[in-house]
Parts: sequence; C-alpha cells; structure tokens
Amino acid sequence: SESIFQLPVPSPSSGSSLGLRHGLRVGHRLVIKSVGNPRMSSKPSATTFKLVLLGDGRVGKTSLVLRYVNNVFSEKQQATVQASYLTKRVVIEGVPITLAIWDTAGQERFHALGPIYYRDADAALLVYDMTDNDSFVRVRKWVKELQQMASKTIIIAIAANKSDLVRSKKFDIQEAESYAASIGARVFVTSAKSGEGIDEVFLDIATIPLVQDY
Repeated sequence: SESIFQLPVPSPSSGSSLGLRHGLRVGHRLVIKSVGNPRMSSKPSATTFKLVLLGDGRVGKTSLVLRYVNNVFSEKQQATVQASYLTKRVVIEGVPITLAIWDTAGQERFHALGPIYYRDADAALLVYDMTDNDSFVRVRKWVKELQQMASKTIIIAIAANKSDLVRSKKFDIQEAESYAASIGARVFVTSAKSGEGIDEVFLDIATIPLVQDY
C-alpha cells in the first residue's frame, strides 16, 4: 500500500528536526537535509529502508505492523515464528520511500536469530508492553546488543505499546522517557488496538532517508 505525506523538512540551521527528533544514530550526530535548500545536496531518489521490530513475545509487534500496513487489528493475533516481512510505500516531500519491515519473533528460543535480521537494518523499533515491566527491561538489553552487534549507523526508536490498557500514560511512560533520553532515543506511545501513535512512529522512521551524517 502507498501513502503520500507532504511533511515540512526543516533546514539544519533551524535547530529542529522532523521525525527522529530524538532518534539514535549510534556514534553519529544527525542533521536533516533541507530538500528546498539549493546549498544542500539534491533531493534523494526513491529508496528502500529496512526496519526491524524487536521485543518480547506478546508485546504487540505484529499488531503494530498490521495496523500500520493494512489498518487491521485482531485480539487473537498468533505469535510470530522466526520473522515475517511486509512493505509500505510512502511519499514524503516528493521522495518515494519503501519501508521494508521485518517483524521478528519475541520468544527466547528465536533470540539467536536476531542478528540475521538487524545486522544490516537501517533502523530498529524496540517494542514493549506498557503493562509488563519485564518487557521494558528487555528493551534495555536489546539496546546493548544492538550497540555491540548492529551497524554503527542504526537508528533506534522505542514503542511503548498497549497504551489503551493503562490508566495514567504520563506515569507509565516516565521511566521509558528517562531511559530514552539517556541514549538519545525517542519513545512513542502506541496502541495497535486504538491506532494511537501508529502513523507517527512509522512516519518518523520513514524520514530517515532524508537524514545526512556530518
């Protein structure tokens, strides 16, 4: 499926950054290329961008992907075995971008397969269940593993999922936001059931091809 979004891409001098406002590119600083600034490099051509979802089983990774790609949600989503693959094509500021989304299994017995999927990934979305603190602890472990084994240019974002099940989102997100700030990442509050934050997190990641190292 394809979606077209015309999003303002600020120049580096503006001091702001569209998407990836706190995204982590390990070991690098970030600057958004201004496609309207003739002094910057020309607008990128069509590109494919690999995103891998990581996290414990039952945190809702598959549900997030299916809600974004197909706009569907099931209360009885079957657990992913090894990994599944979907794509979503978006057009941002006239640039066609294909998100190649790898949804990985969260069960411990499949953990050793993780490097197969994230080793050459452009971005990793770490998902945890807001009602399960253990799944958040696991996010910290994933970050350490990615920093050690993934590409040094991988982008990391965190999805605090199942927000529809918590009473006080502000309270429940504080620890995650504090941790994310410590690694330079951004937290997205999401709910595959209600649709909260779904477009935001994936569109944020879809702007990465407009990001340039310096």
